[in-house]
Amino acid sequence: MSASWNERRLAKRVKPGDGRLLKPFRWWQMTRRSVMSIALPVDGRQVIHTVEVKHGGDAESGVVRAGLYLDGHLRAQSRVPARFPVAQGHIEVRTSQLGLRRCHLVAHDGSQRPLEPHPKSAEGRRMRFGREHPALSGLLGVVSVLLLLTGVVLNVLQAAEPISEIPYIADMIGSFESPLHLPGWLNLAFGFGAAAAAIERAMHMRYHWLLDGGAGT
Repeated sequence: MSASWNERRLAKRVKPGDGRLLKPFRWWQMTRRSVMSIALPVDGRQVIHTVEVKHGGDAESGVVRAGLYLDGHLRAQSRVPARFPVAQGHIEVRTSQLGLRRCHLVAHDGSQRPLEPHPKSAEGRRMRFGREHPALSGLLGVVSVLLLLTGVVLNVLQAAEPISEIPYIADMIGSFESPLHLPGWLNLAFGFGAAAAAIERAMHMRYHWLLDGGAGT
């Protein structure tokens, strides 16, 4: 029942496009724009389905929207998360504060396939790096996870101490003293490391509720 309601809700978001052409991708748009494509058969020929997301949102409202282009012409648009119906099923688009979280074709039989990123985009460059340097790419992914896990643990420990000092909570369970008291420069370094790790995972479209849940839509 909830899935059906969610499908109807997302379907209402989809509005027809005005047919305008997809603009070329520029290198300076890497952090502000995602472009993903897939070729699908329509009426006996292959049609390029392209999803474009401008992460900064509209200039007036700030709302982030996804556009669906067919052979380079805008056919539909929707606020994210978006669900565009296509002949083979639908294309799901979800974002985070740092980039794309998901952009997949979900077929009628339930199978899923990610769309291919534009080679000049952040996602495309990260994918190419992974193909050309698989070992280094894997190591980078592990380091990113470790940095984010460290950040989660540090945040929990540092938040638990002042919370436990609230009189009502202290009377119930006692006060908690964090075993870690890091200097400010080290906290700052971990913060920068966690931010870089989050960006790396967003470029690779990795998502986990514990690590990335604070930035998902």
